[in-house]
Amino acid sequence: MTRISLGLDTFGDVSIGPDGQPQAMDVTLREVLDQATLADEIGIDFIGLGEHHRADFAISAPEIVLAAIAGRTQRIKLGTAVTVLSTDDPVRVFQRFSTLNALSNGRAEPILGRGSFTESYPLFGHDLSNYDQLFEERLDLFAQLLRGPRVTWSGETRSPLKDQSVFPQLGQPMTVWVGVGGSPESVVRVVRQDLQLMLAIIGGDSARFAPYIDLYHRACAQLGKPVRPVGVHSPGFVAETDEIAQEKLWPHYADMFGRIGRERGWPPVTKDRYMAEVQHGALYVGSPETVARKIARTVKTLGIQRFDMKYSTGPMPHADLMECIRLYGERVIPLVQDMLADKAA
Repeated sequence: MTRISLGLDTFGDVSIGPDGQPQAMDVTLREVLDQATLADEIGIDFIGLGEHHRADFAISAPEIVLAAIAGRTQRIKLGTAVTVLSTDDPVRVFQRFSTLNALSNGRAEPILGRGSFTESYPLFGHDLSNYDQLFEERLDLFAQLLRGPRVTWSGETRSPLKDQSVFPQLGQPMTVWVGVGGSPESVVRVVRQDLQLMLAIIGGDSARFAPYIDLYHRACAQLGKPVRPVGVHSPGFVAETDEIAQEKLWPHYADMFGRIGRERGWPPVTKDRYMAEVQHGALYVGSPETVARKIARTVKTLGIQRFDMKYSTGPMPHADLMECIRLYGERVIPLVQDMLADKAA
């Protein structure tokens, strides 16, 4: 089996200090820089920074943070999780990532999506009623810019382009993913644009996404597109033992999902539901051995080529996140590769 690519994602969840209180966002942003630097040093393949515009997540301009990370790292791929393309200008997004790709010597790997929150729509003057059209058109334009060097495009959500060059042009190829939350139409859209599919699995058994993998392969065949690597993004947390990992994550998980749940009218977060998700769902929480087995099982079940774990969930201490990253890079990744190699043999 080809070596699986294993990465990490964060939204820059506002961390808590030694006094147990939330820290300022500028502190969290500097901590993210340290976290990404550690990830590079210990051989993690990818770091993805999610774009958000709300009080619980510090990263609203991921490309700037990624540029800072690029200056302190050597090999780790630099991307987003996700860039909210619907409420941004595809030309500017392309320019920012083309610049990042040049500065990092070809390490930029943006993941484009619609995002799981809607704060960017009113913030940047977009109407939620245009939710589908905005993403459809802007992804189409971005895909054309990616294949440049001159683009002619027209749509209803931004001004047209006629035989336009956009700079800086890509000096090296840039891999681009599209984040998909479970819509068949979204899977087909990724194939149609000949980009790479990243499935966001944040709840339930990952095996339930197997039909989307099947759909992806059928769509590639029907549309005459090449089969490209497929990835999965899921939350998780690693500590020395299952019990330590579960207990460390639980209060922060309850805090974050409690707040989001109240906004969206979800049922209350309970410890029983949390443990059910840890044991049978999409929470990759536990010792290095437990997390590695669960990742390997997902890779085998879905036949994917990449797995990214969102290591920050709620207002966690920086020291716990650094330890999680260390265990993921030094112990989880080698275990996963060994488990998959044994299966291939």
